[in-house]
Amino acid sequence: MYTERRSVFPGAVVWQKTAAGGEAAILPDGCMDLIWMNGDVVVAGPDSRPYLTRSRAGDHYVGLRCSPGTLPDLLGTPAEELINQRVPLGDVLSDRATAEFLGRIADAADPGRALEEFARSRRLLGPPSDGRISVVVRLLQQQASVRDVADGIGVGERQLHRLCRRQFGYGPKMLARILRLQSAVGLAGSAIPAAQAAGMAGFADQAHLIREAQELTGRTFGQLVTA
Repeated sequence: MYTERRSVFPGAVVWQKTAAGGEAAILPDGCMDLIWMNGDVVVAGPDSRPYLTRSRAGDHYVGLRCSPGTLPDLLGTPAEELINQRVPLGDVLSDRATAEFLGRIADAADPGRALEEFARSRRLLGPPSDGRISVVVRLLQQQASVRDVADGIGVGERQLHRLCRRQFGYGPKMLARILRLQSAVGLAGSAIPAAQAAGMAGFADQAHLIREAQELTGRTFGQLVTA
């Protein structure tokens, strides 16, 4: 069983899942999560490929899924250092405030709220967020070229690539592929035919969409839509 709600932390979603047991694949979405599991918190880095997990029936998880590019600034850790990994939060942050938070959340009645408050406190105490990050995501979602994205935030293409690796874990072309596939899945899930969804999301044609779905997730596009 899976449920989610909009978070009070801007751009984030709080989700809960009770596992049915067995192996499952977490698919790339450009996001990073803080996940409470078994009384501890782990950082889910950005995925560039399906991440396989194994759980027991009844295992319960609560997560804070942050919008692309948000969590690295809160953690003070480049996303590229966490790509395709799940790392205990205590291994990423070793300050006193984090240790106290981990002690509190172990017995928290509402782990989701605790995760939100932790993220908000990190935002308040940390450096100002980089306003260019949301612009990069928005321009890529609008199917802008890498050059146009770089021009849009006033940097060169090499600088853009470094910025994207730090904030998203991979370069702008890979992020664009992931965001484009997410867009197509959302459109098709709204009862828009796959061929039309492909064009609206920026794919050359439906065949291009089908290839990208297989390459990025190891699944057919139909499986993604009905998941």
